[in-house]
Amino acid sequence: MSFILNIETATKNCSVSVAKNGESVLCREIAEEGYSHAEKLHVFIEEVIAESGISVQDLAAVAVSQGPGSYTGLRIGVSAAKGLCFALNIPLIAVDTLQTLASKASVSEGKIIPMLDARRMEVYSEIFNHDLKAEREIQAEIITEDSFSEFTEKIYFVGDCAEKCKPVLTKENFVFLEDIKYPSANEMSKISYDKYQKSDTVDVAYFEPYYLKDFMIAPPSKKQ
Repeated sequence: MSFILNIETATKNCSVSVAKNGESVLCREIAEEGYSHAEKLHVFIEEVIAESGISVQDLAAVAVSQGPGSYTGLRIGVSAAKGLCFALNIPLIAVDTLQTLASKASVSEGKIIPMLDARRMEVYSEIFNHDLKAEREIQAEIITEDSFSEFTEKIYFVGDCAEKCKPVLTKENFVFLEDIKYPSANEMSKISYDKYQKSDTVDVAYFEPYYLKDFMIAPPSKKQ
């Protein structure tokens, strides 16, 4: 019996779940504009463990969303995950954020394209078939009328980009699943367990989130 704690903080959704053998036992999450991850994350971790009827010593591993996504959100999640793994001497599992988001869509045809908002018309995206097998690596790309025009089958878009992308991506085979906005630790459960069974883990000391783009801080303006 393997209990895994899953932590997803790459977007506005602060989400934590406990899973047993790949099935979610309990999930706590909240999506807020103000990114309350620093205040909520450790509370959620304590709650899901206590309410699942286990202790932290029962955890076989901790899984964390590896990105892409919010720089601050990813740092908070990874720091918490590393702290637990160090303290408990258990492995750390890194899960593709966009794979988790795509896993929320249940379709029997076509392709699933999860997209997370970057800035302006830029998104972080990946392409999966309906069986959730990745067909194109993660990219940061500018969305235009020609984006994904090479596909003739049904394309299902998920993520928090519908508002800005829907007026541009208007082909008849494009479908926006607008109720699926953010990845959740609930969908991480199966992915992290599959990785755990294959010993697909990362180095706790050296693992860094996958930001995709460098975190930029604007230099201070020079005084005249």
